[in-house]
Amino acid sequence: MALIQSNRVRPHPAAGDGVVADGPASVLGRRSSPGRLNPLLASGALASVIFAVDTLVRVEFAVAVLYVVVVLVVAASRNITFVCIAAIVCIVLTVTSWLLVHRWMLPDSATLRMSMSVAAIAVTTLLACRSITAAEDLIATQRQRANLARFFPPQLVNELADLNMPTLVRSQPAAVLFADMVGFTAFCADASADETMELLRDLHRILSDRVFANGGMIDKYLGDGLFAVFGVPHTGARDATNAVLSALEIVTRISEWNMRRAAAGKPPIRIVVGIHYGEVLQGEIGGVGRFELAVVGDTVNVASRVEAHCRELDVDLLVTASIVEALHSEGSMRLAAKLTDEGAHILRGRSEAVHLHGLRMFRAKTDVLP
Repeated sequence: MALIQSNRVRPHPAAGDGVVADGPASVLGRRSSPGRLNPLLASGALASVIFAVDTLVRVEFAVAVLYVVVVLVVAASRNITFVCIAAIVCIVLTVTSWLLVHRWMLPDSATLRMSMSVAAIAVTTLLACRSITAAEDLIATQRQRANLARFFPPQLVNELADLNMPTLVRSQPAAVLFADMVGFTAFCADASADETMELLRDLHRILSDRVFANGGMIDKYLGDGLFAVFGVPHTGARDATNAVLSALEIVTRISEWNMRRAAAGKPPIRIVVGIHYGEVLQGEIGGVGRFELAVVGDTVNVASRVEAHCRELDVDLLVTASIVEALHSEGSMRLAAKLTDEGAHILRGRSEAVHLHGLRMFRAKTDVLP
């Protein structure tokens, strides 16, 4: 999910993001496109001209003030280090020119002009550095919001992006949903790489759209499926209801998608969904400088096992008894009534039986990949 560094969310570099911090090596090594002048070369040439005029031409004018143009040209590199170096060089050139011309004398007008030039360079440097910092913060904020939008519904993106405090580990009730494509390995064996990626993009689009439409959060994309949570970061009054509605809409949309695929001569796709309700742990995990906001706990493990058990019972949707109980407590009795009692089952990796309720929708067994 969203990466977190210090107290700020930091996104994964996405393909095509196009936003990369410029270091000294990257600026020096950057090739200027045809017709575009390198700002460092332009500033060096301009500084040389200004120094020559200020030293050799006797004018009653603060020529050194023009060094602010040099600072502004260097600022085009968007590198604060280069801007500061340019400012120091310009100040040194200003003072050097003053000393060479006036031979260590201190006439009032020349000293005043020199002081004005140094002050102008310093102020311009400060403003340029602030401008670069503001631009970097804006880019970081845009990338942060774009990354959050991949995992959270739109109504939560602004709220989470504005948080300026570290995420604390906390336990809270939530509905956990796992969705997975059945027969993905068999599909990949017969499909090209382009066909596989096209299918995954379309599949993820359907899954994420239905999760976000019902107020869910995507914790992870799992190749041919996803792991979503309803009730994080804030517990809601209809988390179980929203999770089940999301699952029903996913299966419905997949059925509609299969009709379009059949018309195009493509094989149908089957998605199975498992949901469990219980306490989850929400917090930051990761290494130094790279953190991930994650949802973990036994509830997550059970939900994953429930989704895997859909294949054993040949159902499209499988939920635990805790989901049914939550549906009743949320007033969604009609939704709960759609689920068929499948009895108690031992799930993989579990020693105790789990009571399950399932639903079969829109398909016959021969209509899907094995």
